[in-house]
Amino acid sequence: MTAQAQTGAKLATSRALLTLRDFRKLLYLRFAMHWGDGLFQAGLAGAVLFNPERGADPLTIAGGFAALLLPYSLVGPFAGALLDRWDRRRVLVVANLLRGAAIVAAAAAVAAGAQGLPLFALALLVMGISRFAGAGVSASLPHVVPARRLVAANALSVTAGAMVAVLGGACAIGLRAVLGSGDTGSAWTTSVAVVGSLVAAALATRFARGGLGPDTVDEPANVVSAVAAGLASGARTAAQTPTVRAGLVALLAHRAAFGISLLLTVLLMRYSFSGVGPLKAGLAGLGELAVMGGAGILLAGLVTPKLVARFGRRAVVTGALVAAAAAQAGLGLPMVLPTVLLAAFAITAAGQVLKLSVDASIQRDVGDETRGRVFALYDTLFNVTQVAAVSFAAFFVPLDGHSVGLQLVAIAMYLLGVAGHLATSR
Repeated sequence: MTAQAQTGAKLATSRALLTLRDFRKLLYLRFAMHWGDGLFQAGLAGAVLFNPERGADPLTIAGGFAALLLPYSLVGPFAGALLDRWDRRRVLVVANLLRGAAIVAAAAAVAAGAQGLPLFALALLVMGISRFAGAGVSASLPHVVPARRLVAANALSVTAGAMVAVLGGACAIGLRAVLGSGDTGSAWTTSVAVVGSLVAAALATRFARGGLGPDTVDEPANVVSAVAAGLASGARTAAQTPTVRAGLVALLAHRAAFGISLLLTVLLMRYSFSGVGPLKAGLAGLGELAVMGGAGILLAGLVTPKLVARFGRRAVVTGALVAAAAAQAGLGLPMVLPTVLLAAFAITAAGQVLKLSVDASIQRDVGDETRGRVFALYDTLFNVTQVAAVSFAAFFVPLDGHSVGLQLVAIAMYLLGVAGHLATSR
């Protein structure tokens, strides 16, 4: 098949998916949530990391990443059991309304000059609810598309959702330029994210009751027992499903390496880099970084289904890890602005190929009665790994972000991921 024919086939598949009314509704709901997430995270990053009224050292930055990424490790054990117990439509309505209230509270805390634990606790609440709702969307996807189109539907929705999150981040940067970079301006910028939550809640009400599953409920009556059973069931299902088990090993290696790189990049943008022609440092540089990452996500969404169909998931995941290691070595190690931006594109593309492959494995190879629990476990491990990597790196990295040793650790993590993936997928 020629490249033109392949592109035409992909467009035809996307058009066919978009004719499915419930898939479109779930896709728009995901867009609203991701836009709000991108705006909230960028607004909070500006308030904490690039606010002239505040300082930021590696440990403070690590605390910020923990606030944004760790929440699911706290709510994940409950999410898995509850998403397979409660009507997912109702979960998406209530969770988005609660998230909107938490965003308003976090914005008020920024305006009041809150720092450290109080501010991070509110950010934890916002992102925890967001991750819970996001797992509900992922677990609901098989209810709105035929099984034969799950891979394509997952690639389209996750890729487009990630692009919308980048757009949300860009909106935050634009709003910050208009509203100001101090506490008051940062608070107003962050508060706009509530729009995404309200729109998502409104869209969720348009689904029929029970239309997003679960079809059957196999949970103990006691909530604590349900949580314990959910954790055990999710871990057991993941361990017994070879594609899921191997995919998780590869993805966790990527997130550890990516977490180290992310901290180094933020410090380089904040304290080391200066503009190079049209390329900017500072918060604008992080915006450029997000654009490059978004381009990598878009590329991954276009090529992943074709790669998996041609080479198989095992080979694609292995190749993605090797490509990420090569990009880290060739583009990350020089630690100059142009190559760091290129590294962001390549590494994010590889990571998205991994994520799409693992998502599809869970959606295709895990039954609906335990799918929510596995997704909750997946997201929990995903975020805990990245936070642990950022926290580890924060104790060793110099303030300007120049650390060859940590770059080599990141490369080693990718190579360990290759070995672990091959061993566990045997």
